[in-house]
Amino acid sequence: MKILMIGGTVFLGRHIVEAALQRGHEITLFNRGQRNPELFPELEKLRGNRDGGLEVLKGRRWDAVIDTCGYVPRIVAASAQLLADAAEHYTFISTCSVYPDQPNATEETPVNTLADETVEQVTGESYGGLKALCEKAAEAAMPGRVLHVRPGLIVGPHDPTDRFTYWPVRVARGGEVLAPGRPDARVQVIDGRDLATWVVRMAEARTVGVYNTTGPQHRLTLAELLTTAKEVSGSDAAFTWVSDEFLVEQKAGPWVEVPLWVPDGGSDAIFSAVSDKAFAAGLTCRPVADTVRDTIAWDSGRPQDREWKAGLKPEKEAAILRAWHNR
Repeated sequence: MKILMIGGTVFLGRHIVEAALQRGHEITLFNRGQRNPELFPELEKLRGNRDGGLEVLKGRRWDAVIDTCGYVPRIVAASAQLLADAAEHYTFISTCSVYPDQPNATEETPVNTLADETVEQVTGESYGGLKALCEKAAEAAMPGRVLHVRPGLIVGPHDPTDRFTYWPVRVARGGEVLAPGRPDARVQVIDGRDLATWVVRMAEARTVGVYNTTGPQHRLTLAELLTTAKEVSGSDAAFTWVSDEFLVEQKAGPWVEVPLWVPDGGSDAIFSAVSDKAFAAGLTCRPVADTVRDTIAWDSGRPQDREWKAGLKPEKEAAILRAWHNR
């Protein structure tokens, strides 16, 4: 199968390329060449900008397109419209953030809307609504030929966000670890490699429609995740659970500064979306311990003095813990 990858060199995109190559497919990469351009030297690389720079795609044909980096409806529409006669199938990587903050969202749950659909700035408030409009744009350009993939938090090696990586690495460092909120708080994550393999297989089958794609299949709690990281790393980590209310008082930032934590009532869709349809269609999730182990190993090869994009700075973690013990 001939596949056009829009993106393909960052995180999920590179995992999809690797999965497709393992399954014997012919890959063409289309991107700006600005991030990890040295990857996949054996592949055809078409350089261009999605916003007004699609000329290099004209006159070509592929069996399938996989779009990993569409955030603005106008830009997704341009790509899908140009490729409508050039490919049989289009996969759009969307997000569970299309749903409002409510538990147990299924593919039939109404999605977020934007009061002003001309907005193109991607923010925490507009992200979900924009992604929903991107899905709509792709479907309008290629009706009945689009697979809409709605993952939750994608994790594992090559994750540039640090939102998951922080926890395995922090726990491996050992000592007293600030554990946020409730031990039984639910967490949903999907290893990028598992998602990538499933996406390629769905493209092979020309499967269409909407699929939530997050995991694991069992109910994972934050306590289980942190305990798994301790067991995998063999560290002496000791967890101190700090309440939501206290973290808010201490001005701890949810989701990014304290990854996987939001005060009670937030981000229900991300951490409780129902992915039964995807599991029935063959999605599988490796053990969380394997993802933790591989994430630690991958992080060990990165510059140790780099700036973390998520996670509590050690001095702030220590300050909150002192205040917690002295309250």
